[in-house]
Amino acid sequence: MKIVLSGTAGPRGRPEPGCPCASCLTLPGGHRRPTEVLVDGRPLSPGSHVVGGVRLLFEPDAALPGDGAGGPYDVVLLDLLGRPERLGELRRAGMVAAGAQVVAVGLDHRVRSDEELGRRLELWGARAVPDGTVLELPGPARVPHPRRTLLLGGSRSGKSAEAELRLAAEPHVTYVATGPSGTGDGEWAARVRAHRERRPAHWDTAETTDLAGTIATATTPLLVDGLGTWVTAVFDEHGAWEGPREPVWRRCDELVEAWRRTPVAIVAVSDEVGLGVVPATASGRAFRDVLGKLNERLAAESEYVALVVAGRLLPL
Repeated sequence: MKIVLSGTAGPRGRPEPGCPCASCLTLPGGHRRPTEVLVDGRPLSPGSHVVGGVRLLFEPDAALPGDGAGGPYDVVLLDLLGRPERLGELRRAGMVAAGAQVVAVGLDHRVRSDEELGRRLELWGARAVPDGTVLELPGPARVPHPRRTLLLGGSRSGKSAEAELRLAAEPHVTYVATGPSGTGDGEWAARVRAHRERRPAHWDTAETTDLAGTIATATTPLLVDGLGTWVTAVFDEHGAWEGPREPVWRRCDELVEAWRRTPVAIVAVSDEVGLGVVPATASGRAFRDVLGKLNERLAAESEYVALVVAGRLLPL
């Protein structure tokens, strides 16, 4: 039995004919043909299949099967650009076999370049293949995430979206929210609601400022968003805006030690505070100093650190 991906793009191919976007203009015409899967030369319809003893899921844009239906799959062909969390849902349900081929199909200009496509797919334990590829089993080993990842950026830089993207295809993730819920502040509540709606539905959420304890007892990957609101909360808890700040520094010490010893993969989002003007108040300068030093210490203990600017990733 031969499984051939004769095409891997969206319905109009990649690039899309006549499209002037930056993604399409960088590619030659006919770079990828519309998605088509051939099994021994015959087109395969979307859905769950068993072909020659191989369990195959081909769902470029349809709903996923229910838990356990037809799986675990040896070959998984998904449109991952729109909803990578679908792969996490399959993994959570035990529907992706060890060594399975996970291949992205339906590729189009939702991603700005082939380089960015490859970066995302590597994060998700998937890959893209050229048109005409014959799939072989077992697939390549899944590349593990770095144990510690720190993402820095300014306000509205896209750092939270990047953090969520990095863990989107994981079967189990705990989102650690360190900020206020937004009660009494409509604008902040709207931000919190937008973050919740954007996260995969199968993720768990923990709202806490006990980051050291949460990290030490974690059993699934963590996404901490974010360190700036955590420092603010710690200042509030210890009355440190005008008073002694030694308790704040001790909490930072505890967090750095927990970060160093984390038993799970962890991605943390933090504000880059070193690029603006000097704060006008003593309390503002104290906050900048604490968060800036905390960023420096966590970066020194991290396998991967990047600055996010206008949604673009700059590895440090």
